[in-house]
Amino acid sequence: MERKVIVYTTPTCPWCQAVKQYLEERGVPYEEVDVSTNVEAAMEMIAKTGQQGVPVVEIDGETVVGFDRERIDALLGLY
Repeated sequence: MERKVIVYTTPTCPWCQAVKQYLEERGVPYEEVDVSTNVEAAMEMIAKTGQQGVPVVEIDGETVVGFDRERIDALLGLY
């Protein structure tokens, strides 16, 4: 079953690059949303998490703030 994965990023965020590379290496498709240029998406991300920092990874409606490999793997069923 394919999961719906959204990664909220900014172009200058090294952890954003790391999480995208991590997902790509595992063959996990994702939608990238650049919150530095999309104010509506930025407000949506803040409303969901209470955080302004990136990366934020949303997997099937569950949010992960930061690059938390264990939580990402658990939500994706990767071990």
